[in-house]
Amino acid sequence: MSTSPTDGIPLTVGNSRVKEARKLSRRSVRTERRLFLADGPKAVEGALSVEGCVVEVFATQGAQAQYADLLDGTPVTLVDDRALASLSDSVSPAGLVALCRHIDSPLAHVVTVAPRLLVICADVRDPGNAGTVIRTADAAGADAVVLAGQSVDAYNPKTVRATVGSLFHLPFAVEPDPAAAVRAAQQRGLTVLAADGAGEVDLFDADLSGPTAWLFGNEAWGLPDELAALADQRVAIPIHGRAESLNLSTAAAVCLYASARAQRSPR
Repeated sequence: MSTSPTDGIPLTVGNSRVKEARKLSRRSVRTERRLFLADGPKAVEGALSVEGCVVEVFATQGAQAQYADLLDGTPVTLVDDRALASLSDSVSPAGLVALCRHIDSPLAHVVTVAPRLLVICADVRDPGNAGTVIRTADAAGADAVVLAGQSVDAYNPKTVRATVGSLFHLPFAVEPDPAAAVRAAQQRGLTVLAADGAGEVDLFDADLSGPTAWLFGNEAWGLPDELAALADQRVAIPIHGRAESLNLSTAAAVCLYASARAQRSPR
């Protein structure tokens, strides 16, 4: 592990490099520069596992010592506590932030890898929900995630943190047109299933054994009728109690694990 050329003197909050990195809190700057910040040891560990992703790691002296094994062989820029806090949106920063290059892939690429389980999020606006869906997709063994339409920025600090490193574990694409994502999946031979509370097929009656793309909609209003109509089937999760519905990330977990179980069951 090596430190930045500051003779061991941590950079302060007023340093120009810290100021430039801090601008990445704005989506417009992240998009223009194709850079983002990964905050915390899990995110930094994930970023370091992707070749060419990490540009620079900022760390406090305490974090550099605490995470010495993680940072072994990685150049580290020392910053003081205030500077680090200015780069983190966490209430209790862990003292470690990586400056990273964008890692999303074109839609054509993520469907060309012949996925058996794909996740398409259409207009998912909440950073925590989007991050949790990515984390769940990773845990369920999905092959890729597509953030479509007006979905939240995958590089939003809250989204990155909610993935707990999973953002770096599986390919994902950003596609402005949700319909294009559905059609691309179908052209690759995937059955597109729209998660819809009013769906005509019960989740536990659906055939989930083949290559599948799950289509999830907005947290508040779900899927537009015209988009859901493009799916091969609308699938409803049965509600056995008195709850009105499940929230997005919970519904995604139920659907993805149902698919994971079906695809892994002996035939």
